[in-house]
Amino acid sequence: MIDNPVFTRIRAEIETTPVVAFLNGTPMWPTCSGSAAVAHHLAGLGIAFKGIDVTPDPELRDGLKAFANLAEIPQVYVKGELLGGGETVRDLAESSALAEVFKKKGIAIAD
Repeated sequence: MIDNPVFTRIRAEIETTPVVAFLNGTPMWPTCSGSAAVAHHLAGLGIAFKGIDVTPDPELRDGLKAFANLAEIPQVYVKGELLGGGETVRDLAESSALAEVFKKKGIAIAD
């Protein structure tokens, strides 16, 4: 992977915060259904996460897609590893597996 300043920014975020969600919009005001689903499911489990709005930053938005080789936003990272996008989070939540993913990673969820 060719290093560039955007990749450095992404790495800094995902390596210093246990759960990061790169979203279209904010957790309180998502601007797409995938971002809304991610924010909803993470909040529903009581997951403490950092939501980063990529909407005003096309360089970050495009950089994320290249960094993860995943064309979609949102993207959720847990302890530095890509969990997936909105569809992945939604599927995990619907199968009740999302809570287990976080438990296995040592991330506290609401009881």
